Amino acid sequence: MAATAVVVVAASLVAERVGALIGAMVATLPIAAGPAYILLSLDHDAQFIADSTVASLAVHAATGLFGTAYVLAAQRCSFSLTIAIAVGTWLAGALIIRSTAWSLAGAIALCAVTYGICVPLVQRYLHVRVPAIARHWFDIPFRALLVAALVGAVVAVGANVGPKLTGILAVFPIVMVSLMLILHPRIGGAATAAIIANTMWGLVGFALSVLTLHLAVVPLGAPLALALALLVAVATNVTIFLVRRRGAAAKRGA
Repeated sequence: MAATAVVVVAASLVAERVGALIGAMVATLPIAAGPAYILLSLDHDAQFIADSTVASLAVHAATGLFGTAYVLAAQRCSFSLTIAIAVGTWLAGALIIRSTAWSLAGAIALCAVTYGICVPLVQRYLHVRVPAIARHWFDIPFRALLVAALVGAVVAVGANVGPKLTGILAVFPIVMVSLMLILHPRIGGAATAAIIANTMWGLVGFALSVLTLHLAVVPLGAPLALALALLVAVATNVTIFLVRRRGAAAKRGA
């Protein structure tokens, strides 16, 4: 709860003050999934973790559908309807994906096809200026409490349902939902959609970090593999930021 609250508050503040791209890069770091895998590594061996990453990678495709559904719906629909469409899309996708036993190659192919479609679909919504808004002293603690309550609710539900639904809730895109709940009412659907659209390449980087963990955990052990996966996620997001900034500078120069 604390780790997720920290990253969501940081990402929302960065997005409001600096822009959608940097906020999105912060939001897609594996802050929520990282602690889960650390705790998993304390109770299970490396092969178990490697096997679990295949399921995580497959269901991660549903997060791409979720983000795309939000971006498209936010252009026309109300706040509550947009959230309902996005979460409903994720839940339907996750249930369908979890009904199949995926191999590593199948999970990679599923993510490649999903993000190969979703990333181009949201490109036109990337460049929306985040409006200036008045800030109050209670903004940060309110955001932290909101995110912590949402994480606690998901964990509580997961503890009282069957193992299949628990596995689905374990990879629920809690950071992105929290950003939507915090930012959409404050800066509007179009600006929030721009932040979510900018997360799509970061989600590709997250998939690469999960793949890295799968490949490295058995030969290298959990601690080193987790550190390597985090390094891949950070390096990918930094690369995305630098490439995007260079492209923007080239357009201004032209």
